[in-house]
Amino acid sequence: MEKGYPPHESAPPYPGPPMNYGAAAPPPGHAPLPGYGPSVPSSGYPPPPGYGPAPPLSGYAPPPNFAQGPSPGTTVPTTTVTYVVTPNLQDAPGQSLCPRCNRTVLTRTEHVSGLMAWLICGGLCLFGCFPCACIPFCVDACKDVEHRCSSCNQVLYIYKRM
Repeated sequence: MEKGYPPHESAPPYPGPPMNYGAAAPPPGHAPLPGYGPSVPSSGYPPPPGYGPAPPLSGYAPPPNFAQGPSPGTTVPTTTVTYVVTPNLQDAPGQSLCPRCNRTVLTRTEHVSGLMAWLICGGLCLFGCFPCACIPFCVDACKDVEHRCSSCNQVLYIYKRM
């Protein structure tokens, strides 16, 4: 036996497959247990109580002519649902609906100094890099992005870096 290794132990003996594994299906004249459907599942055991066939719904009757649709003389009201999905506007201009002029426009972007630029500036000052503290205000990747309507110039969305 080597030092540092646990003693070699063998696994427990394999008990073998279940007794009904690979057994033939019940004969055709086999009557199912009451309340458990037409046959016994492949496991050989009936399902537990509450998992048998669903009982019929009491008090429910489908409306007349349900499968045929409405009668020929009636009109069915139609409902149209319109979803307004705002696009995921980030750095690049995107298409959006302006609520002010009610037009679908391609936004015009403008980079403005935001929280991220100020935090980087403060961090550079904190570490003594005073000459580099103004760099975040010159880099567009550190600034927030304002998306404006190209026709009425209203701010539609502001993408904030932080």
